[in-house]
Amino acid sequence: MSHLAISTKKWARKSGTAIHAALSFTIFFFLDLTDAILCFVYELLDEVLEGNSQSCYCNASPRTTVENEVSETLFNRRNVFREFARKLKLSRRMVNSKKTHDEMTNRWSDCGCQTCSSWTKKEDGNLHVVVKDSTPQEDSVREPLEDVIFIHGFMGSSYLWTETVFEHFKEDRYRLFAVDLLGFGESPKPRDSLYTLKDHVEAIERSVVKPYQLGSFHLVAHSMGCLVALALAAKHSTIVKSVTLVAPPYFSSSLEGSVLTRIAGKRLWPPLAFGTAVMSWYEHVGRCVCFIVCKHHKIWEWLIKLCTGRFLGRY
Repeated sequence: MSHLAISTKKWARKSGTAIHAALSFTIFFFLDLTDAILCFVYELLDEVLEGNSQSCYCNASPRTTVENEVSETLFNRRNVFREFARKLKLSRRMVNSKKTHDEMTNRWSDCGCQTCSSWTKKEDGNLHVVVKDSTPQEDSVREPLEDVIFIHGFMGSSYLWTETVFEHFKEDRYRLFAVDLLGFGESPKPRDSLYTLKDHVEAIERSVVKPYQLGSFHLVAHSMGCLVALALAAKHSTIVKSVTLVAPPYFSSSLEGSVLTRIAGKRLWPPLAFGTAVMSWYEHVGRCVCFIVCKHHKIWEWLIKLCTGRFLGRY
């Protein structure tokens, strides 16, 4: 290959990198502005439609716990326009606002269908749990030999397991539990919760381990649920018999920079990385996406069924 061809290739690569950087800066600059504006828009809409505004994390001060397990991604998402607003004392109320909210009602931007709002009827605050006991009917008096708790991942629910593993699990003498994690599926979605590992672990203990009196159990988890499973196993190391992790998230502790920058850096390409960045960095833009997609999920399910001839299901 000639020297001219090599030089041209390097120039093209550098030019492409420079163009991508310029486009990224422009688009994310616009998204910074849009998210800052939406912060005030949603505050106004919450005031009008709910009588009070739901606090957001974009201008809030971190609340720490004893375990110091509150994710930095909740509070350290920098935005040039939000920083300017804070200096001018135009920022919104802090997360520890004294206003009270009804914890057992859906928000105006949430879907109000029977499935999505069923958690509001749970007075005990326990998770939604699907139980399958494969013990033969004639042996139902005896205790099952093994208990297995299945934990789904991000944007999932107990359907991930009940519509796959549970349907094809034919082994005798097993009792299977599939939970909807706190904030997912038909489980409660408390507004004042920070959804820490401790919150998830305590919810599973309260909803499965204690009421079903599990003396020992196995754990099977997927994606984000793997973190919850490991925390649960660490707390109950004497009674957890095995832990099976499917596609667990892993990031080397030797890498520098914040977790958010490492897993969701602001870049346009590939498209999946851009979508991850938008939903991770921009709380209020993400709320718009959820309003369009989640609140109207029945429309999208109908369209998918119309195009594919199959019902997508609620995974």
